[in-house]
Amino acid sequence: MSTPLRVVIAGATGYTGSELVRLLLDHPDVEIAGVTSSSRAGTRFDEIYPQFTGFFDQKLTSTEEINPADYDAIFLGLPHGISMDFVKQNGYEKTPIIDLSSDFRLSSAELYNQWYPEKHVLPNAIADAAFGLPEWFSEDIRTANLIANPGCYPTSAILPLIPLIKSGKVDPKSIVIDAKSGVTGAGANAKPNTHFPTVNDNFSVYGLMKHRHTPEIEDVTRRVTGTASTVQFTPHLLPVSRGILTVVYGKAEGISSSDEVRSWFENAYGDKPFVRLNDKPPSLHEIRGTNFCNLYPTFDERTGNVIVVSVIDNLVKGAAGQAIQNLNLRFGFAEDSGLNQSSLAP
Repeated sequence: MSTPLRVVIAGATGYTGSELVRLLLDHPDVEIAGVTSSSRAGTRFDEIYPQFTGFFDQKLTSTEEINPADYDAIFLGLPHGISMDFVKQNGYEKTPIIDLSSDFRLSSAELYNQWYPEKHVLPNAIADAAFGLPEWFSEDIRTANLIANPGCYPTSAILPLIPLIKSGKVDPKSIVIDAKSGVTGAGANAKPNTHFPTVNDNFSVYGLMKHRHTPEIEDVTRRVTGTASTVQFTPHLLPVSRGILTVVYGKAEGISSSDEVRSWFENAYGDKPFVRLNDKPPSLHEIRGTNFCNLYPTFDERTGNVIVVSVIDNLVKGAAGQAIQNLNLRFGFAEDSGLNQSSLAP
């Protein structure tokens, strides 16, 4: 048996960090050698998350104490703006970093500065970062020392959107993305709009016309297809814990049937282990707790719209699971290693 890969999870007490622990405990080639939290240092992990009692009782250390030389890879579960400070202070040349924040996802610091309140402090590193969507950037990921894990909403939108744009038959200026997420997408810290009495038995829109994931969707789609698109992205908050259901619409011309649309997706994802094509619209229960994205593409002859329904678990394929998928690619493990869970349904 080969020596396990030693990894540290910085910012491990968020929902994404706890999902990384849950999934990595079953990874045959990885050892969780460190978990950190700037605010909970000295606390045992299972005291914060009792579901890990008997499985993982490692004590948290301070994020500031991380020595990259002690590890083979670093997962950054730090807030936007804080991740780039960590990368600037510690570098990424020797120890690969998989960053789950938005700090290195966009193609330029100028674009980042337009949509985020913090000014980017490490613009030169953006060119070195691989966008961590394995279905379209696997070759970049295999050789990168800085991997920008995609956002959860963008993952749910980009995977259905790219085959539409690549077809050349869908108007890239007509795209509407209607997306709905569970409450864990807002993070572990309490906020007024995620308070139980606000969320329960309720349904709401937020970030209308200005959500920061909009440029990520447009930017990455352009990088893959070579075609600029304009998307109307509208996120909603569902009264559920986890999961994203996204519906993508686009005006199309010259399409003969839904079978033709489905063929675009079969060609794009037929050999991809974590994208599944459904014969009917999928639901959140089909993917909860898994690293799968389930897609249902079809064509409405009456309206001339292509419609694609997409579902993912925001904490797994939208965050921790995809980060492990990137780790697997980067270190030459089987792409699905540690990620073969079936859905938590009902």
